[in-house]
Amino acid sequence: MSVIGRTLVSGATTLAIAFSLLTIAAPLRAQYDRPYDQGPQGAYCASNDNRFARCQVPWRDAELVQQASKVRCVRDQTWGFDRNGIWVDHGCRGQFAPARGGNWPPYGHPGWGRQPMQVRCESRGGSYQMCPVDLRRDDSVRMVNQLSGADCREGRSWGWSRDGIWVDRGCRADFEVVRR
Repeated sequence: MSVIGRTLVSGATTLAIAFSLLTIAAPLRAQYDRPYDQGPQGAYCASNDNRFARCQVPWRDAELVQQASKVRCVRDQTWGFDRNGIWVDHGCRGQFAPARGGNWPPYGHPGWGRQPMQVRCESRGGSYQMCPVDLRRDDSVRMVNQLSGADCREGRSWGWSRDGIWVDRGCRADFEVVRR
């Protein structure tokens, strides 16, 4: 092979290795300083592989509205909020929203406290499952979309308390939480 051919192959190999390293390194960096990712219910933040992660949000404070991990998310232990945003650790994953009075920019979240929030809760294998949601005394919960063939009847196979929404006996459904 000529000198020019070897140089071209060497350059192409270097570019391929550099591109491979970039595609591997980018997700790792993003895991620790994730930009604000607002969905219909706020921002999702996750501690993957029990690693510390931070999610930037434009709020002054946050509240956990739906836990997505089996690990219990406890404020100031496995998740918290500081001047840099939401932080999660030790496997906590969840959906966060601006805390009441948390000043959702620019002038507060219109209708905060009145906007319904949807939560999916599923009983797998007919077992009892608690889906943690921070519910207050004046909040209400109703089933809006049944996903299972099993009967979903309030008080029998689903219900709610201050700790969240529970399902049992194979009930799988989307629930609406109305904040008052």
